[in-house]
Amino acid sequence: MKFEISEKLAIAKVIDTLIHADGVVHNGEINAFGKLMELLDFDANFLIQARMLEMEQSIAMVKNFSHQKKELLENLMEEVAKSDGFVHQKEIEMMENVLSSIRLEIKSSKV
Repeated sequence: MKFEISEKLAIAKVIDTLIHADGVVHNGEINAFGKLMELLDFDANFLIQARMLEMEQSIAMVKNFSHQKKELLENLMEEVAKSDGFVHQKEIEMMENVLSSIRLEIKSSKV
């Protein structure tokens, strides 16, 4: 699957925000993010750019993803949230916020 730079930025922002949601960055989350960097082919400098985005900007970009890319993001979020062995309530809330935005867009586009 090929991603535009803006899509990679949005994914990196969402996943980075998820990792920091509970206030603690665990080794499992760092490893999972490393895999994401390989998958999407970006480096630490790219992450710095992604962190400059507002979360609302990232969600707006994600809304325009294809169904397949939205599913990939959902799977990535679940994998990262579970990577430290425990899914924190703040991680759950953050994922629900992103996914409800995405799913609302999916439903409205079918109407």
